[in-house]
Amino acid sequence: MSTLDSLIRVNRWQLDEHRRHVAEIETLVAQLRADLERLEAECTAEQQTAAQSAEVSFAYGTYATAVIERRRKLTLSLVEAEQQAAKAREALAEVFQEVKRYEIAAARRLLNQRAEAERLQQNDMDEIAIGVHRLTSSNEIK
Repeated sequence: MSTLDSLIRVNRWQLDEHRRHVAEIETLVAQLRADLERLEAECTAEQQTAAQSAEVSFAYGTYATAVIERRRKLTLSLVEAEQQAAKAREALAEVFQEVKRYEIAAARRLLNQRAEAERLQQNDMDEIAIGVHRLTSSNEIK
């Protein structure tokens, strides 16, 4: 195994790791969005309940304060997770480009090796053809 093959293998492993990392962060982003949606639905349900009952409406103020704080924290977490996801996607793109660069180099090397092997084979065939031609032409002269 050549060094180039080793580099390709290592970089493919890194690419897989980056893909997993991006997937984890995107899962976190999706969970945070779902949490925000649930919080909004819960808040709407509580508002409806508070509007229907006078006893519940007294406690709604403290609930609303807690919901506002929780929404703020979830929003901050979501923004931070989205920034991390963007950075992780950029890193993934860089690693992907590196893997492609190595794979292209390996493909070029393989093409060059094949071309060289074909050239050597053609030289051998030419030498055989020249030898056969010499033998047949020397037999014709006699």
